[in-house]
This record gives sequence, structure tokens and C-alpha cells, in this order.
Amino acid sequence: QVQMQESGPGLVEPSQTLSLTCTVSGGSITTDYYYWSWIRQPPGKGLEWMGSIDSSGSTYTNPSLARRTSISRDTSKNHLTLQLSSVTPEDTAVYYCARLDGSTWYYDYWGQGTQVTVSS
Repeated sequence: QVQMQESGPGLVEPSQTLSLTCTVSGGSITTDYYYWSWIRQPPGKGLEWMGSIDSSGSTYTNPSLARRTSISRDTSKNHLTLQLSSVTPEDTAVYYCARLDGSTWYYDYWGQGTQVTVSS
């Protein structure tokens, strides 16, 4: 059973960089055919895919966020990280990490999500 847990600051000031970590247990982030993803949901809005990193370490980013988004991983700790720079209040959202199964193209595991508020 894969478990995913997001962690990071709940409050970030405008113009700063948001950094979140997703710790994965019960499965390796280097296993083939899976894409480890960051998804967010602003209040009152739908889910927005931010980006993913695959088993080989290749990254894929939402073009609308690419200029500000960096996704990386630490295979020794089995975790992935998200950095979003130059945040504004519009980046306030619940941030989730999730696993995309590349054989079915479904997200089969999700973290519980972490609320991030951008405010001074």
C-alpha cells in the first residue's frame, strides 16, 4: 500500500518561494511506469496539474506554471519536492502529491493534501 504525505509551510509571503515535500512509503519513486505528480486546488476551483517526475527523473510541467515551477526528487529519501517561485495570493491552494499509473493513466494514490496560504 503506497502512502504519500505532503509537508511544508502553511503560510508563505508574496514573492517568496513555496517549497513542499512529498514523502512516499510503500513503493519506490524509481519504479517504472509511474509519474509522481503535484496537483493543487485553489479555493472554489477545480484541480490543477502542476507537474510530474517519472521513474527516470524526467520532469513534465504545466506550461502555464513552467516558468515558476521546479520539481525534483531525492531517491535516497524516496521523496519528491515542489518549488514554486514568486508566489502571489492566487497560489493559495491545497497542494497534493499523487501517483499517476502510466499503464492506466489514473491517479491511484494521493496524499491527504496540505493547505498553503500566500499572504503577508
